[in-house]
Amino acid sequence: MRIALVAHDRKKDDMVALATEFAPLLKQHTLMATGTTGGRLQNEVGLTVERLLSGPLGGDLQIGARLSTGEVDAVVFLRDPMTAQPHEPDINALVRACDVHNVPCATNVATARVLLAGMQG
Repeated sequence: MRIALVAHDRKKDDMVALATEFAPLLKQHTLMATGTTGGRLQNEVGLTVERLLSGPLGGDLQIGARLSTGEVDAVVFLRDPMTAQPHEPDINALVRACDVHNVPCATNVATARVLLAGMQG
């Protein structure tokens, strides 16, 4: 599967912890992530990740474009609901694209665990 991984600044530690927990599973799939998140996943978890632009520079839109052409099978997007994001329209567009194209999208650690555990079989 092709999995997109995105985390807002205050959620990056959670993404690293989640990826560490599910590293054996994630290593079996093709991963893409926005800039800084991807770098941390490579450096701290040892995953092979295609790094796209950072979210505010268009990374969310890159993932959304791939999703709309069938190139993304699942999204884990750990959003920070307590901090305003300057690129909120891009975030909403990505989540909407998941809904439009029926792609699973986990937006918090609890749903991400359920999604990834389900992928384990």
